[in-house]
Amino acid sequence: MSDKTSGIPVKRKTPMKMSNKEVSSPVTKENMKNIIVDKSEKEKDSAWEKSNDTDTSEKSDMTPEKDEGKLADEGYSESEETSEDTNVVKDEDGSKEAKYTIPNISYSLSVDNEETLQYYVVLVFLTILSFVTRLYKVDQPAWICWDETHFGKMGSWYINGSFFFDVHPPLGKMMIGLSGYLTGYNGTFPFEKPGDEYHDTNYVGMRVFCACLGACLVPFVYMSTWLLCKSVTAALFAGSFVLFDTGINTLTRYILLDPILMYFIMASTFSLLKFLSYKNQPYSKRWWFWLSVTGIYLACAMGVKFVGLFVVLLVGYSIINDLWTLLGNHNLSLFDVAKHFVARALCLIVLPVICYMIFFAIHFAVLRKSGPGDGFFSSQFQSQLIGNRLHNVSMPDRIAFGSIVSFKQQRTGGGYLHSHPHLYPEEHPPQQQQVTTYSHKDINNMWKINPAFEHNNGSGTPVPLKNGDLVRLMHLLTGRNLHSHREPAPVTLGHFQVSCYGANGSGDANDIFQIVVPGAPDGVPVFAVQSKIKLVHYHVKCAVASDETKLPKWGYEQLEVTCNPNVKDHRTLWSVEEVIDERLPNVSFQVHSPSFLQKFWESHRVMTQGNAGLKPKDGEITSRPWQWPINLRGQFFSGNDYKIYLLGNPIIWYGLLVLMALFVVLYGIHEIRLQRGVKVSSELRTYLDHMFTAGWWAMLGWALHYLPFWPMTRILYFHHYFPALLYSCMIGGMTTDMMIKRFVHCLPSALSLTMYHVCNGLVLSGIAYSFFLFHPLTYGMAEVSADQPESVMYGLKWLDSWEF
Repeated sequence: MSDKTSGIPVKRKTPMKMSNKEVSSPVTKENMKNIIVDKSEKEKDSAWEKSNDTDTSEKSDMTPEKDEGKLADEGYSESEETSEDTNVVKDEDGSKEAKYTIPNISYSLSVDNEETLQYYVVLVFLTILSFVTRLYKVDQPAWICWDETHFGKMGSWYINGSFFFDVHPPLGKMMIGLSGYLTGYNGTFPFEKPGDEYHDTNYVGMRVFCACLGACLVPFVYMSTWLLCKSVTAALFAGSFVLFDTGINTLTRYILLDPILMYFIMASTFSLLKFLSYKNQPYSKRWWFWLSVTGIYLACAMGVKFVGLFVVLLVGYSIINDLWTLLGNHNLSLFDVAKHFVARALCLIVLPVICYMIFFAIHFAVLRKSGPGDGFFSSQFQSQLIGNRLHNVSMPDRIAFGSIVSFKQQRTGGGYLHSHPHLYPEEHPPQQQQVTTYSHKDINNMWKINPAFEHNNGSGTPVPLKNGDLVRLMHLLTGRNLHSHREPAPVTLGHFQVSCYGANGSGDANDIFQIVVPGAPDGVPVFAVQSKIKLVHYHVKCAVASDETKLPKWGYEQLEVTCNPNVKDHRTLWSVEEVIDERLPNVSFQVHSPSFLQKFWESHRVMTQGNAGLKPKDGEITSRPWQWPINLRGQFFSGNDYKIYLLGNPIIWYGLLVLMALFVVLYGIHEIRLQRGVKVSSELRTYLDHMFTAGWWAMLGWALHYLPFWPMTRILYFHHYFPALLYSCMIGGMTTDMMIKRFVHCLPSALSLTMYHVCNGLVLSGIAYSFFLFHPLTYGMAEVSADQPESVMYGLKWLDSWEF
């Protein structure tokens, strides 16, 4: 298809479409460069050129009446003078003389506004198909699929108001919870593990919500591609690649963050391009509207997952490039450029930041009850949660010998000093009681502070705990003392083992630790919550520490606690959170309540720490970025007798790789030809420059959403590639359109229009048929292996790494 700026670029001259008015001025050589003429008119063209060479005042003898029938026979149709596909040949005095139309597949549509009608007909068609393919069998299978166990559960917590911790910002999960609430889900289903049946749970509403957002990706890609290259055909191809990809369809049908994230990424892309399309109407209502909407969508993308930052970078590059162009416009004063900068800063920096913070304000307001995420946050943060032991609590703010306390590590996301009756295994002698850190409140987090050289039963006059005191820390539940020695730590090299040893508070000299408050003089009292302390082993001279290192399964994958010889390490800092001692006066914990900004920053520190600590578990299937574009391995969403397998449509994915490579090759050839001085018509050069500029912008979008994953050390999955895939679909659509038009340009004029239709039809029917072949991956297949003739996927398992 063609549009405002694109058509079939040709060097050959084909019949000129004339107006019904009498031609009153000559056709010059310059005008003839833009006129498409049939081979049968070569002799007449020569005569025209000779006439123009000798006397430009002569008039052309080719009148519209003379060739009207012939032009109609060859598929050309007249269009109104306002048609955007029509080029007008002007006389020297500027009067309109004749007009012509580049062949396109929409010539049979309305002649009044054929481009606009064509654009919206295709848009509506793709949108309807997108919603049909996404909502078809969306209720199947009727059990938890893959990560629905996480995000469905988090949606439930929002409905119930129970606080939890997740490594992603809250917007996507809040939207899932809201969609469930509005469609009748009451938040009681446990979402324990994949495969658990929903039974009477109203889960379909949340799936439909995610599927509808996923369905919007097709029109967004279509409209964004059109805004880039102004070619309906290229936009149709790009939208069809998204429409018929089994991977995108599968990923956007379930209760996941990915359809929400991709929706906001493409919404940001579209709104940015829409804003740039009004660059000649600065400060108009539409200009302000799309600039503001872009900023809101950017905040939403970041509010779902931190990888939304990649589209922020894309928008940032585009805006900087736009401002640089304005700076080079000498018709604008520096004050005018400054106004443009301020407008963009307000809408793309200030507005998104405000929206992003509003998301967290809503998050904190909704999750008001104590829940499974309390322990990841500071004591001050927890004091705001209804039902937490620190909420509205009155407890001593000082500590004495005989007090029962819990220790919380002061690093971001740090857990509680914890022990349990289980012993270290034989390979880590001596087999003493394990000590770990644990993020949840538990009786096993409680310790009694005893003097180093005598027992204190917690009675009598309290003796305050001070900086420099020597203590024994007795684990309240087991009666064993915190202990260290020069035995190596089980996981961390260079550190010493920390364990519990003894009985009923008695042990040996290796149970003695010194309380150290960094930067404070000896004898300063230790306060609950406020004081940051170190537990320094008296003999080994190491400090109790913990980081993100997990113990193996024998340690229940809790975090390792070691004695770090580097006592200055920040991971050796702890604070006393809870104090139980009836001898000490109580004070309200409300004095430690944090402000909104303190909670906001702490949440981000904890999320960042959690993201960095995501490592693969034993036996967990992960992937690396090099595997994603080649569709090396998929991911099971559902097993049993109704298998769902996340895998990209191989025809589309491998085709996109080829098209992206061809785009680079075609660009290289084009630049080499220009560098070598090969003559290229101005029409063809303008068309190619426009398409290559649009394609490289989409290539940048693909690179920004794909390449940053390469250096990441956190656990990665196949689905991380899908935002980048959307941009590769845009590149593929533009490259396909460009290649077809260049191909038909090489054919005789009598065949070019027909072959243009045929090529477009072959491409669209081919990708539609590929979806038909691989659709069982999305809509479900029986438990029969693809190697069996009775399988619906028989003969389609092209790689051994595909597990269906």
